[in-house]
Amino acid sequence: MNIAKIMIPKVCTAFLREDNTIRQGLETMTYHGYTALPVLDPNQHYVGSITEGDFLRYMMEKGTTDKRALEQDCIGKILRRDFCPALSMDSDNQTILSAILNQNFVPIVDSRNVLCGILTRRGVISHLAEKSEK
Repeated sequence: MNIAKIMIPKVCTAFLREDNTIRQGLETMTYHGYTALPVLDPNQHYVGSITEGDFLRYMMEKGTTDKRALEQDCIGKILRRDFCPALSMDSDNQTILSAILNQNFVPIVDSRNVLCGILTRRGVISHLAEKSEK
């Protein structure tokens, strides 16, 4: 499976930086309508993904939904770095299928761990369906 052919390039996706505030993260997620987003460090390296549940746990811990209070901490503080591991561009089919079964999207990184894009479950299924029709 040619990942580069079926992934959504980074420039066409939404992502967060670990130094974004919690408020910025929530606003970005709400605006795009996603339930999870990849998070990058200042050098564009993939460091993990963040979900709606991560934000919810943060707000419950803080005991507030006040927008000003959500500007006090950064995404990096609540980020689960082991959630939604990335795959490399040259991952084999079995690794891709195994990852996409467990996650709605899989971040794709290059050899420097820089985010190249994301592979969605829908994209993989569409690719496999096209392939089976031929």
